[in-house]
Amino acid sequence: MSNPSIFNDVLGPVMRGPSSSHSAGALRIGRLCLNLMQDEISSAHIEYDPNGSLVTTHTSQGTDMGLYGGFLGWEADDIRLINYKEHIHRSGINIKVSYVSYGATHPNTYKLSLKNGASQHQLTALSTGGGMIRVISIDGATVNMAGDAHVFLVYLSNMNSGLLNWLEQEFEFDEICLCSGDRTFIALKSAAPISDKIMAQIARHPDVLYTRLLKPVMPVLARRKMCLPFTNCEDMLAWNKDRHLELWQLALEYEKERSGQSEAELMAYMKFIVGVMKKAIAIGLGGTEYEDRLLPAQSPNFQSQFNQGKLLESKALNQIIMRVSAMMEAKSSMQTIVAAPTAGSCGAAPGAIFGCSAAIEATEEMELQAMFAAGLIGVFIATGATFSAEEAGCMAECGSASAMAAAALVHLGGGNLSQALGATSMALQNCFGMVCDPIANRVEAPCLGKNVMAASNALSCANMAMAGYQHLIPLDEVIAAMAAVGKALPHELCCTALGGLSITPTAKRLEKQLGHTSDQIATRNFKSC
Repeated sequence: MSNPSIFNDVLGPVMRGPSSSHSAGALRIGRLCLNLMQDEISSAHIEYDPNGSLVTTHTSQGTDMGLYGGFLGWEADDIRLINYKEHIHRSGINIKVSYVSYGATHPNTYKLSLKNGASQHQLTALSTGGGMIRVISIDGATVNMAGDAHVFLVYLSNMNSGLLNWLEQEFEFDEICLCSGDRTFIALKSAAPISDKIMAQIARHPDVLYTRLLKPVMPVLARRKMCLPFTNCEDMLAWNKDRHLELWQLALEYEKERSGQSEAELMAYMKFIVGVMKKAIAIGLGGTEYEDRLLPAQSPNFQSQFNQGKLLESKALNQIIMRVSAMMEAKSSMQTIVAAPTAGSCGAAPGAIFGCSAAIEATEEMELQAMFAAGLIGVFIATGATFSAEEAGCMAECGSASAMAAAALVHLGGGNLSQALGATSMALQNCFGMVCDPIANRVEAPCLGKNVMAASNALSCANMAMAGYQHLIPLDEVIAAMAAVGKALPHELCCTALGGLSITPTAKRLEKQLGHTSDQIATRNFKSC
C-alpha cells in the first residue's frame, strides 16, 4: 500500500454519491477499466462475491452509479452521475452483474471481465475505504496498483525475449515489474507522465504484442525515493522533539514530502477543499430535494429554531449539529461534497470545525490549519487501521472522523499538541464497536445521528483534553486496538444491510418503498432516451 496522503486518502475525494467506498472508489476502478480497454467498452461482466458487501449494497449505495460513471470516463463529482442510468443505457454498454463465490478476501471486491470489438481483458480490484482503491489482478496476473501513478502495460509476444533487460537498460521508470498470468506483460510505473515518444518506441519493439496506459485517478501521485518524516504518532513526537511544531505544521511537513508540493500549493488546495465543504453546507441549509431519499431536509428548520432562540442553549453544539445535518443532506441529494474521511461520515469533521469556528468567530486561516491537523490524524488512522465500514463498521468512518475533528477543535480552542493528541485518543476510544447498519440500505440513517454524535464527541473530548483530562492510552495503541476490534465485528454488522437496524421490520418496509421509487425513476430515465 502507498503511504497515505492527506488529499488522496483522508480529505477527499471531491465527489457525488452516498458512499465514497461504493461511489468514488468504484468510479476510479471504472476509469482504470476504460483505460485498459483503450477508451471503448462494449460489454462488462461484473462479479460480486456473496461473502462481501456489494451483493446487498451495489444498487442502493452508489456502486452502480460510480462504476458505470467510470466506464463513461467521468470524474467523481460529475453532475451527470445523478442520471447515470440514462447515460449508461444510451452508451450501449452491455452490463451483466452476477453473484458468484470466488473466494474474495475483501468485502469490496470487483471482478470485471471487459470486452470491445478488438480485445478483452480481466481486472480485479478492491475499494478499500474513503475512495481508496487497489488493483490486485489484471488478466490473471497479480499486481499492486493504487491509482496514484502512470502505469504502462507492455504485453509480450515472446515470453523468453530480452525485453525486460532492454527496458531496464534503456529507460528510467519508478518501478518495472514482470507480471505473468493468463497473459504476460511488464508493468512500468512512473509518477511523472510517460512521453508519447517513449511509449511509441517501446511499442515498436519486435517482442511487444501491444500496450496499454493506465492513467492515475488520484490527485496526489506516488513519489520515487520518498522519505517521510514519520508515519505514526510515536515517530512524529520523536521527530518533533526539538522542533516544537504544532499539529497542523507537522501535517504540512508530512504532506510536503508525500506530495512533493510546496506549502503554498498545499494551502491553496486545502482552501479549495474547505470551499467545497462550505458550499455543500450552504446548499444543505438552503433546503435540498431528491426523490430517492429516506430523510427530508431537516437542517433548515433546525437553523430557523436556532435563530429564534427556541433550542436549548449550547451555542457551539447547535452550530455544529446544524452544519453536520446540512452536509449530510447535501450528500443525500447528490450535491458535490468532500469525503472526510468518507462520504458516509462527511458531516462530522466539517460540521464540528465550521460550527465551532462560527461560535468563536475563528479566522479562515485558523480553519485551514485545523483541517490540516485533522488530516494528519486521518493519515495515522489510514496507516494503522481503515476507513472502510465494510471492514470495521461505522467506527472506521464516524469514529475516525470524530478523532480527526477532536484534534482540529483543540487547535481552534488554542490548545497544544499534547492536548490535541489526548482529545483524539479519547474521541476514538469512545467509538469502539460502532456498527454500520444503514436503514433501508441508504447512507442516511442512523448515519446522520452517528455523524452528529461523532461531532459532539469531538467537542466534548477537545474540552476535556484542554481541561487536563487524562486519555491514558497513546493514540497509536488506540488505532491498533480499533483495527483489532474491527476485525472481530460480525460480517452482518459491517455495512452489509444484514444486521442491526437494517433488518428491522420498519427498515425492510422503507427499503421496499424506496426500491419502488428507484424503479420508477429508472423507468422515466430510460423512456427519455
